[in-house]
Amino acid sequence: MTANLLGTSVGDILGEVFDAEPGELFVVNPSADAIESVVDAATEFDGALPETRLLADDRLLKDVMGDFLVASNTADLIESGALALRTSDDLSRSSLLVTDDRVVALVTAGEQTAGLVTDDEAFVPVAGDAVRADWEAAEEYTLRTPAISRVRQTLDDEIGADVEADFTDVLASLETARGDGDGLDEVTVSLLVAAKNRVLLYDISKWGEDVGIASKATFSRTKTKLEDVGLIDTEKVPIDVGRPRLRLKLADDRLQDAPPSELASVAQTVLS
Repeated sequence: MTANLLGTSVGDILGEVFDAEPGELFVVNPSADAIESVVDAATEFDGALPETRLLADDRLLKDVMGDFLVASNTADLIESGALALRTSDDLSRSSLLVTDDRVVALVTAGEQTAGLVTDDEAFVPVAGDAVRADWEAAEEYTLRTPAISRVRQTLDDEIGADVEADFTDVLASLETARGDGDGLDEVTVSLLVAAKNRVLLYDISKWGEDVGIASKATFSRTKTKLEDVGLIDTEKVPIDVGRPRLRLKLADDRLQDAPPSELASVAQTVLS
């Protein structure tokens, strides 16, 4: 069995694997960081992606997909047919990348991950059969987060280009989008950029429910929370029939012209 060292990060390793243009790629028992690296590398890769099958621990995968930034990009890959997800509660194998002509063991030491490679003609087919058997026995993972491309397109079409641009810029300024104090969640981001652009609560919450971000009730609860901490405010807009609609606006006028990164930073500080 021959072995070579391939890269010092999962992203580096995946780049080399993608460059070899395999027809399929199995990612078996990856760490949380490795799952994120797979999504990032596949999203950023310019060439033709292999049909990638990612098999991970069920609870680990759910936790990673709790970050909207990761999950929405994952959804894009799934919709394009480049990625499929399955889970298992009984993964005893090492972290592996398996193609039709090589097996790469992912070995982490400190902050670095190396890829130990073998292309042994006797070993690779056996390893491939084993991971395919694992894949067939695993459960399909249903991702409920909408694809980021669909989120942006519908936001542009239904709410406005300025809102979509602010939404994209705020997300780009975040390292994570979980709403757990480390990053704003997708509902909070939607409401903040809607308030910056003085969008009706009805319109942004209907869009959010239709695209699959969250229910109208969740948008309403989050709006109340943001009002309570002084980030946003509302004003009534009369309509011909029924109760007045609420127009969202930023509570502090100084934030109106703030760049999206500053808006996100202030919101995170207030909410943490």
